[in-house]
Amino acid sequence: MGNFDYDLFVIGGGSGGVRAARMAAQRGARVALAEAGALGGTCVNVGCIPKKLYSYAAHFAQDFDQANGFGWQLAPPRFDWATLQANRRAEITRLNGVYQSLLVGAGVTLLRGWATLADAHAVRVGDQTFTAQHILVATGGRPVVPDVPGRELVLTSDDMFDLTPFPGRLLVVGGGYIACEFASIFHGLGSQVTQLYRGEQVLRGFDADVRHFVAAEMVRAGVDLRVQTQVQAIARTPKGLQATLGDGSHLTVDAVLYATGRVPRVAGLGLEALGVAQRHNGAIEVNAQYQTSVPSIHALGDVTARIQLTPVALGEAMALVDHLFGTGQRQMGYEFIPTAVFTHPNVGTVGYGEADARARFGQVTVFKTDFKPLKHTLSGSAERTFMKLVVETATDRVVGLHMVGPDAGEVVQGFAVAMKAGATKAVFDSTVGIHPTAAEEFVTMRTPVAG
Repeated sequence: MGNFDYDLFVIGGGSGGVRAARMAAQRGARVALAEAGALGGTCVNVGCIPKKLYSYAAHFAQDFDQANGFGWQLAPPRFDWATLQANRRAEITRLNGVYQSLLVGAGVTLLRGWATLADAHAVRVGDQTFTAQHILVATGGRPVVPDVPGRELVLTSDDMFDLTPFPGRLLVVGGGYIACEFASIFHGLGSQVTQLYRGEQVLRGFDADVRHFVAAEMVRAGVDLRVQTQVQAIARTPKGLQATLGDGSHLTVDAVLYATGRVPRVAGLGLEALGVAQRHNGAIEVNAQYQTSVPSIHALGDVTARIQLTPVALGEAMALVDHLFGTGQRQMGYEFIPTAVFTHPNVGTVGYGEADARARFGQVTVFKTDFKPLKHTLSGSAERTFMKLVVETATDRVVGLHMVGPDAGEVVQGFAVAMKAGATKAVFDSTVGIHPTAAEEFVTMRTPVAG
């Protein structure tokens, strides 16, 4: 190891890269990390953190409206977009500093600049070249916009947090996490939101009941959600941006957000010259130890396009560091990974949807319920909550748990631990619920649905 400048050189200062660099350095490895942008990557700067902050902001309008039913007499509230933006910027700057302190405190050499692979054991940053026994590519992903006429007029998720002025009319194109979340957020903040998705229902890959329920709740809340609809072209007019739809109709808005997918951020890294194997979308191919086709080069997180979630990248980083500088016993499990979608209302899910469970396990038993939460008996809101359990019939093991409702992510996180441990429906049934809560429904559902 002494023949190299570093034991590990990390390209990319997002969640996975920073975690790998820190943990390796704490194990005594000589580590460098190169990052050309702000530390923290997509999640901290233009992803999960600012998006969740804006989601909190969007909920206040609903809270103010519902307070009257509980006796609160409020003057009409006024939302200031610039204040939210300024406060978010301050918090993100603070987090950038935290990431830098963590790296420097662990003894990582932090290099500011764009890094490229020079060879299997060398990285070039600016006019300097550094050697390393192991190189980790953790450059994440980036939004992609299809080749639609007028694409130069559209925004991506990276643009939404500092958008000026606030869009009174917003068109969101897409049906995944990001599209649904931004549609809910900007509607909650006061924008007139239209969301278009070319498929039959939003949130492809989620349980079918969840998809239909959350779509209906978004529509009930006021989002103009249109499925099986595509944009043919976008043009600037004196009245705003005009989107021509597939049926020939037109929609005029102030801003257009395309949230139609992300691709690995691999351009300019020098992967092709070294023969690093990639898939058609640029995703770096890796084995179970996150090793590429070039043995000294590793990759993890969104750049591999496996499961594009920050906690997954963190888990992969811990497993890689243990493999390279530890006992090699730590493994990253990809089954029963919980996730949340911060729509209004939230989605929380862990395990298999019903259709996938039937394909994987054969016979399953399904339990589900939807109800008006206690809060809304006085709030005046028509919002409902949905819950669903999918149980492998042969073993009684709970293999899918799904929720649409307030704080769904917070609720599901705890149940994810139980499911990872192999909890059965009998264990759920024997658990005493906390009353009155929505979460208690998961341990009180007794009657399976037909079929």
